[in-house]
Amino acid sequence: MRNPLVAVARALGTRPWLMSLAPGIIWADQKLHRASSGRFSLVAMAGLPSLRLTTTGRKSGLARSNNLLYFPDGDGFVLTGSNWGKPSDPAWTFNLRTKPEATIAIKGREIAVVAHELTGDEYDVMWQRLLDFWPGYAMERTAAGRRLPIFSLSRSI
Repeated sequence: MRNPLVAVARALGTRPWLMSLAPGIIWADQKLHRASSGRFSLVAMAGLPSLRLTTTGRKSGLARSNNLLYFPDGDGFVLTGSNWGKPSDPAWTFNLRTKPEATIAIKGREIAVVAHELTGDEYDVMWQRLLDFWPGYAMERTAAGRRLPIFSLSRSI
């Protein structure tokens, strides 16, 4: 049986007021992730794919982690830098542009990855696929007033 919360999450994800709740959602998600040793997140509880991305800070050189919704793409993982509709790209996008090697954790299992930022036709095709997956990205792009960066992550060899 499919998780009925997926439809609810997708419907809520298209509501502009949800973006105003971002700070509280992020705080609660971090607490849940920490308390469950990485096995649970709010996104995952809603039946959506969730991962924890750890990048290297481009200025500090320190590990920086974020819990993110991702789009499964074959053996890879696709991330969208929506930043909850804010006008600037999220910090993790700048970190990946500087150092594309990163780590993701899914249900507590770590995987080394390399990021590739999509451009041109590759971007356009994936953008359409992402809108089918998470319709809220259209609202976030409009609110942000910018093109949302898309990164494809593949496993490191």
